[in-house]
Amino acid sequence: VDSLPKYPGGINKFHIFLTKNYVMPEEAVKNEAIGPVFSTIVIEKDGTLSDIKILRDFGYGSGEELLRVMQLSPNWTPAIKGGKRVRCLYSFPFYVQ
Repeated sequence: VDSLPKYPGGINKFHIFLTKNYVMPEEAVKNEAIGPVFSTIVIEKDGTLSDIKILRDFGYGSGEELLRVMQLSPNWTPAIKGGKRVRCLYSFPFYVQ
């Protein structure tokens, strides 16, 4: 792609969005569990998110909660290739502390 997809305000704002909206699952709190949740998303041509997948989590509902929060995400600016909007797979870790 010529231009990667962008969250409104940048990737740091995306991490802030996730952190503000992520509610630590009760079981994770009870067991003092923390760690990364690895996921992938597809940013569509219109900027919406689709095909959200949790690749690995630390259990206790951590992946399900990240999935819930990512479904609340505002639209992104889509990727550009050859002057046209294209779908783009995006992967990232989210660290729960």
